[in-house]
Amino acid sequence: MNADVPLEWSVEESQTYDSSVTGREMEYRTYRHESGDLRIKVAPASLDGHDRPGYALTTTSYPGLGFSETTRIRTVLTFRRCNRIARRFMNLFVARYDGPGSLEDALEYATRRTRTHR
Repeated sequence: MNADVPLEWSVEESQTYDSSVTGREMEYRTYRHESGDLRIKVAPASLDGHDRPGYALTTTSYPGLGFSETTRIRTVLTFRRCNRIARRFMNLFVARYDGPGSLEDALEYATRRTRTHR
């Protein structure tokens, strides 16, 4: 399952389940950067309390720490498309990341490019 993500990333959790609300099969996947300082989540938008249909791509910097920050990057209709956007985000992040001091810069760069790319 890690074959479709950049080497610096790994699948942390992957789950498929049937939604009791829609009756459709839903998917959920989180990825973690090798530094442990960034997590990406591709999940139904409704899991975050939004009424919007589709899947949301979110990032959490410094997951598990008191100063972690979660940001919604984009919402699209299908898991497949959201996951494709997540892979694009991962590649952009890796291209800019140069160690702990540059996490915020790489995160901002990948976020900006992912939000505006169609």
